[in-house]
Formats: sequence, C-alpha cells, structure tokens
Amino acid sequence: MLEVNKIVEMIEDDKTTQKDYENIKLPDFMKALVTLKEEENFFEGIQIEDKDISKTLHYKEVPLPKVEEDEVLVAVMASGINHNTVWSATFEPLSTFNFLSYYAKLNPKNKKHNLDYHILGSDAAGVIVQIGKTVNHNWKVGDRVVIYPGVISNINPQGYNDSLTDPDTKAWGYETNFGGLAQFCLVKSSQLMKKPEHLSWEEAASLSLVSSTAYRMLVSHHGAQIRQGDNVLIWGGAGGLGAIGIQYVLNGGGIPIVVVSSEEKAQLVKKLGCEFVFNRANKNFNFFKENGTFNERHLIAFKSTIERLINKESIDVVYEHTGKETFAASVFVAKRGGKIVTCGSTTGYEHFYDNRYLWMHVKSIIGSHGANIFEAYNANRLSCLGKIHPILSEVFTLKDSIKGCIKVKNNQHVGKIGILCLSPKEGLGIKNNELREKIGENKINIFRKQII
Repeated sequence: MLEVNKIVEMIEDDKTTQKDYENIKLPDFMKALVTLKEEENFFEGIQIEDKDISKTLHYKEVPLPKVEEDEVLVAVMASGINHNTVWSATFEPLSTFNFLSYYAKLNPKNKKHNLDYHILGSDAAGVIVQIGKTVNHNWKVGDRVVIYPGVISNINPQGYNDSLTDPDTKAWGYETNFGGLAQFCLVKSSQLMKKPEHLSWEEAASLSLVSSTAYRMLVSHHGAQIRQGDNVLIWGGAGGLGAIGIQYVLNGGGIPIVVVSSEEKAQLVKKLGCEFVFNRANKNFNFFKENGTFNERHLIAFKSTIERLINKESIDVVYEHTGKETFAASVFVAKRGGKIVTCGSTTGYEHFYDNRYLWMHVKSIIGSHGANIFEAYNANRLSCLGKIHPILSEVFTLKDSIKGCIKVKNNQHVGKIGILCLSPKEGLGIKNNELREKIGENKINIFRKQII
C-alpha cells in the first residue's frame, strides 16, 4: 500500500522526472474488480434481467501482472464502465473464461491470461510505470496515456487490411485479462495513445472505447461514412454511445434525430445541440405484437412520426446498438438506399425484421465492432483537440465500482460512469488549462450530475 501511495504522489508531482519513474518501486499486489471462474455457472437457469451482478463482481487483491518484452504496465488513475463489463458479470452470452482460455492458446505468452480470476475493464487513463524491452521507443515510463481497447495479433494477413477482420483481434479487459478496472493494467504498446491533457483522469478515461466505436460507425469507410446534411436516427441518445454519436453527427454536418425515454433525457440531448428529439415515453410504439409478429401499424406510425419531425425528409442512417426491440423499426424507417449501422444488442441478440424492406429498398446493414488502431487514433486526436467532449455523468471509486456496474446493467444512468482507480479524487490530471477554458466547463461537464 505504501508503494501505491508513493506512485500516486509521484504522478501528481510536476517535478517528477523520467529517472524517478525508472527507479519506481512497484507493489507485488494490487486491487482490482474481478469475476471468478468458480462462479461462471452461478446464474444457470436465470434470465439475464434477473441476474444480480453484485454476487459475481468482486473487489479484491490480486498479484501485479508480469510485463513481457512487448507489453507496458500502466498505473491506472481512472477507468470507466462499459456494457461488456456487465456481460462479463452475467456470463452472457458466454463466460469470459472461455475467451481467456482461447486467447491463451493463440500464443505461449498469452498463457498468463488464463487465470481463475478475470480483471475487467476496457477503459483506462494513467501513466506508464514499466515498459518491455521491445516497446516502440516513442513511449517511455512517465508518459500519460489513454488505452485503445483492441488487442491485435499482427499475425493474420487479413488483419493488415482492417485489424477487426482478424479473428485473433480481442477486446481488452473482456476477451483478455488485466483490464482497466484495477490499480494497474497490462497492455500491448500498440494500445497506447496520448492522454487529452485538458481533461481530468476520469474524463479522459471515459472516452476511448465509446468515442472510437462511434467514429468507426459513423465516420470511417468501414461504417456509414456520414455526409453533410445526412439525417441520422440515434437510439438511446442520452447513453454513452448515443451522446458521443450525436457529437460526431453534428461535427460532420449531419442532423441527429434522437430517441430518448424521458423528458429529462430529452432536455439533456438538446443541450448537446439536438434540434429533433423524440421522447418515446410520450408515444409508446410496440413494434411487435404479443404473439411475436410485426406490428406494422406501429412501424408505419413511428416512421411517419420521425419524418414529420424532420419536415417530411427521410432517414439516411440509423445508428443502432439497442438490438432486438428496435431493429425492425430501424430497418423499416431507413430510406431507400439507407444504412443501418449496428454495434450491439443491449435488448437482445435475436433480431427480427421484414427483409422485404431491406432487399427491395436496397438498404444496407453494416456490422461494426469497436475500432481499428487508425480509427481509434483519429478519434483520440479529436478528443485531444477538444472537438469531442466527455459524456461523464457520475464517478465512483474502484472500491464502489460494483454500484456503477449495477446502474449500467439496469439502465439507470446517462452518458458514461467513471471509476477512480488510483486517483484520490476527481478533477486531477489536467495540464492544458488554456484549452479547457477555451472549450468551457459547460461543454466538458454537460452530463455531470445528470442522475436519473
């Protein structure tokens, strides 16, 4: 514990030199949020909505991971909660210990990931404290970084066109071990990106995964490639993916049409600059009948409602991450030749839609998962320039991180929930005050204290 406190003091001391970091004394153990292999069948026979993840998430002490020649150990000042942490805790759709076992077989060096505990988390902001011998010389101990959450193999030729098409590319902290919800995390050097210095540790940590995901979905040639004037329907606009998506659409000259579930959320997304907001609480559309067949009357009514909202124009792109409950409507509402880009299924993986409205109207469904390094780099550059802002609403300590995970599972949050790991309090880590003042606290903290 004394070593950990000393490291935090060094990080917050502007006089700390690279030599100080090179001589740092690391602890043998650290605190982390984990799941346990012995509990992977804990919820057998229980529906996902009834699973109490407070029973399978554990804040405990674990050994500090060993750094290989191509790896970096980062002192994690802050992290964040993503849906993949909830999936890990519910062991849905698969136990992540299956992922760790498979990852261990890809390379002898990966065997250390196949443990009886899984350190979770795919977000982190912190400082490099130990570095492998073959790591790119552009990185050194003491560098302040955020983490790209993709672990690439560099072996499969398919990955050189787009690393996400390489089956051996893995989601860090979900399909690999030693994730960001810990006092220290272990990453490949290819995962390192510069920290946006006008942001605090917790603000910076909240951006990497969600921002790079939205960039690929909306901007990249692997996604929808939105154009100026495109009408983009965004489901769940007050959530992490939705709120970041709104920013990318507005930055690219598009028009976001945002679906939310309450008046409080409607007012929040309007602060982001949304002119067209549909609060589904005011008009409840059921896209499926009780017998599971399509409710065409409601699909037509929803499409008409959205098009009236935008002066009888049509939807060019649908930004999908909600899944089963909304996918039929997403396919239906997109215009002829329109695109539906999807990166998740928080309401269920089995999607039902009327294929006639896809093939006869020549629409496209684009699957998107995370981002490749180039996309993540570009997304992070925009964050560093102050063009994409945090959507952080609430912050917990690592010790209390289970409470944050429960809020995400129950959809009781807006934006992103941040986690203080080594950082002793909020608001630390800001270096570029000039840029922060130029942007304004009202934009950086637009989601803060927005508790539902």
